[in-house]
This record gives sequence, structure tokens and C-alpha cells, in this order.
Amino acid sequence: MKNYKMISWNVNGLRAALKKGFNDFVQDEDPDILCIQEIKLQAGQVELNFTEYHDYWNYATKKGYAGTAIFTKEKPINAFNDMGIIMHDNEGRVIALEYENFYLVNVYTPNSQRGLTRLEYRQVWDKDFLAYMKNLEAVKPIIFCGDLNVAHKEIDLARPKDNHHNAGFTDEEREDFTRIIEAGFIDTFREFDQEGGNYSWWSYMFNARVNNVGWRIDYFLISEMLKPNLKDAFILPNVMGSDHCPVGIEIGL
Repeated sequence: MKNYKMISWNVNGLRAALKKGFNDFVQDEDPDILCIQEIKLQAGQVELNFTEYHDYWNYATKKGYAGTAIFTKEKPINAFNDMGIIMHDNEGRVIALEYENFYLVNVYTPNSQRGLTRLEYRQVWDKDFLAYMKNLEAVKPIIFCGDLNVAHKEIDLARPKDNHHNAGFTDEEREDFTRIIEAGFIDTFREFDQEGGNYSWWSYMFNARVNNVGWRIDYFLISEMLKPNLKDAFILPNVMGSDHCPVGIEIGL
């Protein structure tokens, strides 16, 4: 069995993150697998000298928007972009890597947007993404991570009453997350910490991060059969460089 340290981070623009210590963060944390979301760039727009890592990218068709990447020390057996559903597959939101004993999936879930203009689409996405996870899980257990753009329970954001019916905390989005749990996936952080005040995203306005007025919307989830392998789950709120902070797990596989 090999122990893996895995980290996920919505960098809110990789070029901006590179100017704010991204390379130092990778060197200091030394993850076996690093998943990033919202890279906001296209192929060839950035050069990274991560000689220890194999890199996998999924770029959005729209320039400067969305996109995901994975850096992994261990070369996977296979790599797949997207879900194979045309309406979802132009924003670079999903990368799946196949390893010997598991699948790793990096996801950047669509935001329902101000005024919930994209909530209906988001609900279709949630249904299709869960089906995609279950199809993969029929072959091997799954670890999936990323910015899921939903605070599941009131404990997962600082001001639940003020944000009820806002994007990321609608009843519909929260119910879709519950369906993920009911389908047999484990919210790894809650296996170790049941307390409030643990967040992964803060608005840039009103000193939200200084005052820890945040949301926990970044996750690692695992197939239930991997629960005995889970050693730790963590949030790194002191890491700057984005309006999100990194989250991670340690797991033996």
C-alpha cells in the first residue's frame, strides 16, 4: 500500500497564482497529486517547471474562463477529459485519471450565478456528474475533489440565514449534494472535524477572510469502500493566492 497526499485548490487564475507564491506552495507541501480548478488560461499560455510531475489539462473553449489541471508524481494508466456529454464538455471542468487501484477525478462544478440564472443547468450537471461518478465506481473506487460550489449544511458557511436561496446555498444544490452522500460517497473532512468555522472560500469584499466569514465549498469525497484507507483530511486556510484555500487528504491505496 502506498500513502498519497492529495491537494485540491481553486486558484482563481493560474497566472495570477503564480505571481502569489504558487510554486513555493507546491514545493513546500510536496503533494503526490495536486488538482487545481479555474485555471483561466489556454494551452501554451503558461510554462511550469514541475519536473517531478506529470501534468494533465482541460481548457475551456472560452478564453480566460474555468478550466482544470492535475499534477501527479505517479503516471496514471489513463487520462480522460470531460463526461462525454456535449452540453457539459466545453468548459474544461472535469479530468479523470485512472490508477491501478482507483480513479481520481478533478471537478469544477458550475456556479448557479447571481440571480440563479444557471441553477436549472446546474441541477442537470449535478445529476449527470453523479451518474458519471457511479459509472466509474462500477470499475474501481473513486476519489473526487474540487470546487463543488455548494455549502452542504448550515455549519459549512458563516451566515446561512443571510444566504439561503443564494447561489451555492439553495435547497436544490444542497439536496443534490445530499444525493452524492446517499449514493455512497464520503465527505472526508467531516470524518475528522464536525466543528463550524472551517471554510475554503471567502469573498474579497468586506474583509471576509480576515473575519473568517466564509464558505466550505471545496471538497474531497471518496467511495465508501475507501473509508478504512483514509488517514486525514484537512483545510489550509492560511495559504493565500486565491479567494479559495487548498484542501486535502492523506490516504493509503
